[in-house]
Amino acid sequence: MTFSQDVWQRNIDLYQKILALPFNQELAAGTLDPQVFCHYVIQDAHYLLAYGRALAVAAAKAYEADDVIQFSEAAKIAIIVERSLHSDFMQEFSISKTEFENTPLTLACHHYTSFLTATAWSESYPVILAALLPCFWIYAEVGKSIIHQSADNNRYQAWIDTYAGEEFNTAVSNVIATIDKVAARCDEDTLAKMHAAYTMGAKLEWLFWDSAYQQRQWLGLDHA
Repeated sequence: MTFSQDVWQRNIDLYQKILALPFNQELAAGTLDPQVFCHYVIQDAHYLLAYGRALAVAAAKAYEADDVIQFSEAAKIAIIVERSLHSDFMQEFSISKTEFENTPLTLACHHYTSFLTATAWSESYPVILAALLPCFWIYAEVGKSIIHQSADNNRYQAWIDTYAGEEFNTAVSNVIATIDKVAARCDEDTLAKMHAAYTMGAKLEWLFWDSAYQQRQWLGLDHA
């Protein structure tokens, strides 16, 4: 069994809980409150910048030249997507550049980005990849699942199409292949740390979506 097969099976219940979140179910139905989606888009843009930085560190620690290229390109794409959120979703939902820049990270976003950044700088290359994997893989699986439930004329169709699309899923498959290649060379202790890092990342994916749906802030202290 490959690392990816093993880690997915160990965390399948967590994935099902993410899929069942009201955010994703209402997104598919087209009934998600636009204010909830706006909250999510702003936090996601903040998140993607940190994710891009973590990918860049992964590239710097990569074992092979092809992997350096793969994760350098992934870091670049994360930043490009972050910027496209401004011109696409933020424009569509009337989120101004000033509003975005003045909106601080929520507790969930801060927790997730801090975890990725700390892991990127302090852990080995295999563990970094495991921490980064949930964002790639879970988004792809959610996208492919909810596209079949998507309502006609869904205002969120562009978001769904992005993550269910062939281009994104090909990139995810390539990342999984790289992680399996790296994991095949790892000892038991490193594999255990990889599993722990993936599970934490998956839990933070759940928290990020749940927090967005609840529009959770810092208990009134977010502007302190």
